[in-house]
Amino acid sequence: MASAGHHPAPAGVGSRLLELMRPEAGVPQDSRVVPHGSHLHSKSGVSESNNETSWREESDSMGVVRVPANKYWGAQTQRSLQNFKIGGEKMPMEMLRALAIVKHAAATVNEQLGKLAPELAEPIRVAAREVIEGKLDDHFPLVVWQTGSGTQTNMNVNEVISNRAIELCGGVIGSKSPVHPNDHCNMSQSSNDTFPTAMSVATAYEVQEGLIPSLRLLRDELEIKSREWETIVKIGRTHLMDAVPITLGQEFSGYAQQMRNSLLRAKASMVHLTELAIGGTAVGTGLNSHPEYADRMSSEISKLTGLPFVPAPNKFESLAAHDAQMALSGMLKTMALSLLKISNDIRMLGSGPRAGLGELSLPANEPGSSIMPGKVNPTQCEAMMMVCSQVIGNDAGVALGGAAGSHFELNVAKPLIAFNNLQSIKLLSEASVSFAENCVKGIVPNLERIDELMRSSLMLVTALNQHIGYDAAAKIAKKAHAERITLKEAGVGLNLLTAAQFDEWVRPERMVSPDGQPPGANPGAALALASSSRM
Repeated sequence: MASAGHHPAPAGVGSRLLELMRPEAGVPQDSRVVPHGSHLHSKSGVSESNNETSWREESDSMGVVRVPANKYWGAQTQRSLQNFKIGGEKMPMEMLRALAIVKHAAATVNEQLGKLAPELAEPIRVAAREVIEGKLDDHFPLVVWQTGSGTQTNMNVNEVISNRAIELCGGVIGSKSPVHPNDHCNMSQSSNDTFPTAMSVATAYEVQEGLIPSLRLLRDELEIKSREWETIVKIGRTHLMDAVPITLGQEFSGYAQQMRNSLLRAKASMVHLTELAIGGTAVGTGLNSHPEYADRMSSEISKLTGLPFVPAPNKFESLAAHDAQMALSGMLKTMALSLLKISNDIRMLGSGPRAGLGELSLPANEPGSSIMPGKVNPTQCEAMMMVCSQVIGNDAGVALGGAAGSHFELNVAKPLIAFNNLQSIKLLSEASVSFAENCVKGIVPNLERIDELMRSSLMLVTALNQHIGYDAAAKIAKKAHAERITLKEAGVGLNLLTAAQFDEWVRPERMVSPDGQPPGANPGAALALASSSRM
C-alpha cells in the first residue's frame, strides 16, 4: 500500500496519449457539470438565443440589417457584431469617450465654418456629451478585434450619436433624418483620422490625469522612506552576493530616482501624443474638409479636454504610422521594468520572516495561505510584478502592430495599439497607487537583522584595501570564511594588523560615502534630494 504522498507509477506516456485520443478519453460523460460543446466562460444551462424583445430595421450601403430596437447603434455596428465574434475584449471606454469628444468638437467647428446647420450641430453635441458622461455606455458593444482602422467603432459612435440626436429632435430612430451618421456626425472626417485622433486624446488624457499623479505618489512615498532611513547602515549586495555597506536610505533613493525618471518619461511622451491627426481625412490630404478645419479642431478639442493639443505637423505620418504610440509603449515598458526591479527588491528584502533576508517587514494586509496558519506574503509586490509582465507583453503587441500594421498610407492595427497602451497606462497607474499605499507606506526596517547581516559580512574587508593592500585583505576574507571566524580574528591571526587597527579602519558607517563621513553628517544632502524631486 502506497504511503501518503506516494502513488503508483503512472501509465506510460504512449498509453496515456492513446487514451486521450479516444472521443471521450475513457471518462464517463453522464456526470459532467458543463454541457458538451460549451465553454467555461459560457453560462451553463442558459440559452444562448438573443433575448431582445423587438427589432427595427436599419440600412447601410450593403442593405438592410435587423438591429435591437432598444439600442442606438445601427447597421454597421450590427454587422460588426455578427462578423467579429472574437475574444470578448471590448473597445476601451476611454476610446469611445475620446471619439465622442472628437464628434462634439467637429459639430462645433463645422457649424463655425458654415458647413453644418446650427439646428443639427446642437443635438449632435448634446448626444456626444451624453456619451462622454457615460450615459450611453450600453450602446457600444464592439470588440477590439475588428477592422484595423477602427472604422466600425467610429461608425458605432456615429450611429449612436445620430440616433440619439434624432430622438432629441423628435424624429424616428434609424431614419437617418434629420441627423445622418455619415453626412453629419462624420462630416469633414474619416475613420482614418478620427480614430488616431481619439487614440491621441485618450492616451494623452490618461497619462496626464492618471499615470503622472500615480507615479508622483509612489515617488513621494519612496523619498519619505529614503530620508527616514538615511542613517541605517546595511550590507549592499551585487550579483546576489554580499558587497560593501550602503544605507537603507541610499538604497531607497535609487528607487525614488527611478520614479523621478519615470515621471520625466511620462511627461516627455506628451510632446507627440498631443499632435492630432484630425484634418487628414482618408489618406492625409484633407479631402472633404476645410483649410481651417485642422487648426480649429485642435483648438476645440483643447477646450474640451484642458490639454494643449496641436495639429500634427504632417498628416501623412500621423495616419500611416503611430510612432507617438510606439514611443509611449516603450516608455511604459521602461516604467514597468523600473517598477519590476523595485517590487522584486522589496519582496526579497522582506523575505522570511525567519529563514530569509528579513531586513524589511512588509505590511500584513491579508492571510497568505489557505493551509499554513499565520503565513503572510508580499502580495503587493507580486501584483506589481504581474502588472509589469503584462505591460512588457503589451509593448510587444504594440511593436508588432506598428511594424506589421503600417503599410503605405494607413496603419491597420489601431485598435490593438490603443487597447494595449490604454491597458498599460491603467495597470501602471492603479498598481503604483496600490503599491505606494498598501506596501511602501507601511514598510518597517528590522534594525537588529540589518545590523546582524551587515556585521557578519566578509566584504567589510574592503575597507582594508587602502591600508594593507588588496591581496592581504583577500587572505583575511578567505581565512575568515573557511574557518568561520570574524574578519578581526582572521587578520590578527595572520599578523596583518592589530585588533586596534581593525577597529579603527573597519567602520561600516564610514564606508557609505567617498569622504568617509557617517550618514547624516551632511544635512544638506537630504534637503537637496527633496528639492530636486519637485515636478
